[in-house]
Amino acid sequence: MSMDVPSKGESALREPGKSRAPRADAQRNLDALLKAAMAVFMSSGVDAPVREIAEKAGVGVATLYRHFPQRMDLVVAVFRNEIDACADAAPVLARAHPPGEALGLWMQRYVDFINTKRGLAAALHSGNPVFEPLPAYFSQRLRPALQTLLDAAAAAGEIRGDTDPDDLLEAVGGLSRSAPNGELGQARRMVALLVDGLRYGAGTGAKL
Repeated sequence: MSMDVPSKGESALREPGKSRAPRADAQRNLDALLKAAMAVFMSSGVDAPVREIAEKAGVGVATLYRHFPQRMDLVVAVFRNEIDACADAAPVLARAHPPGEALGLWMQRYVDFINTKRGLAAALHSGNPVFEPLPAYFSQRLRPALQTLLDAAAAAGEIRGDTDPDDLLEAVGGLSRSAPNGELGQARRMVALLVDGLRYGAGTGAKL
């Protein structure tokens, strides 16, 4: 799937701060492509025809190729975009809700993120070296987002003060993956119980 050189919009997405922001119309096309690709990957897998993605995004196939010359470029961009959306939700929730509630809502948002990964799983676990930087990017973006919420909730006396964000991310991932057939309702209930457990020893920081 190789045609044109990647656009500035795609370069900016993959290498933040290293190129100018794309024009408004180019950014709209890029956003539409990422949203459409995620939906198509979830329903049809990462090998779905690129024409289906372009049509869903309302752009031409050539526009898709300009942004993403290779299919794996698109998969990487979709995954990074989902990570960014999840991380960026943390400060938004923190401004709109009390600390403990913001933490609980973000954990449910993280469940949604894990569910979107199911549509990308085959590609992400394919061994393709293009995906090698993604775990570091995941940690770089999501760990601090969660740490900020944990710190605020602990400072407010709403949760215990010794929760490790990496442990919590792994626990939520395990609970979500264990739900049968990606059943979100069950995953949400289990994660809500996990968050409730963080309230044990709130204000003390004591370890179990």
